[in-house]
Amino acid sequence: MAEDPRAEPTKVKILLTSGEGMKIDWRDAHHSHYTFPYLREHCPCATCNDRRARHQSVTGARLQSDLPLYQERVRAVQAEPVGHYAVRFDFSDAHATGIYSFDYLRRICPCPECRTSRKGESQ
Repeated sequence: MAEDPRAEPTKVKILLTSGEGMKIDWRDAHHSHYTFPYLREHCPCATCNDRRARHQSVTGARLQSDLPLYQERVRAVQAEPVGHYAVRFDFSDAHATGIYSFDYLRRICPCPECRTSRKGESQ
């Protein structure tokens, strides 16, 4: 069971073939759509968290990307459930260590309403 009751999905669609990303319908009727580049940028693994923290401590700004200006758009090539609480992706850049819990996915929902709410909480 999810820590936050709002973070219980009722429907999860991972659109690997079309490359559209992942769509989740939540128990509270909220809908989220995550692109694969967004998910890769927000990877919750220890390596990615450490890289973002180091960058922020040096620059004072959140890491957007330390990649060249042009790079092929990252996509998920495989996805698998982790129990009943998370999803793990294999990305086209060979990264596959992030486990995205539904609690975490709800916290990073990219919709305008959730982004605004997160900005209000951080002030």
